[in-house]
Amino acid sequence: MTFVVTDNCIKCKYTDCVEVCPVDCFYEGPNFLVIHPDECIDCALCEPECPANAIYSEDEVPADQQNFLELNAELSEVWPNITEKKDALPDADDWDGVEGKIEQLER
Repeated sequence: MTFVVTDNCIKCKYTDCVEVCPVDCFYEGPNFLVIHPDECIDCALCEPECPANAIYSEDEVPADQQNFLELNAELSEVWPNITEKKDALPDADDWDGVEGKIEQLER
């Protein structure tokens, strides 16, 4: 099983989750993070650290965000690995909680 980064991370990109990951399975895009499903060890440390509540266990991903399972797998193969906490995006607080941000995803 894996954890999955979902919609609310888009345009926020808090990296508190990255700092606690023992296997460095996070990958960073311009305005979104993803988890590599084959590297995640299902430790659950990242989920409570996400200020945007954007991380779910794969069996708890909301029905309207199931597409993020495939998106995490796809983008973790092409984006660079991130292993240290960075500042969130400058307007992260404004975007936190905004629904339906998939069109805002920068690849």
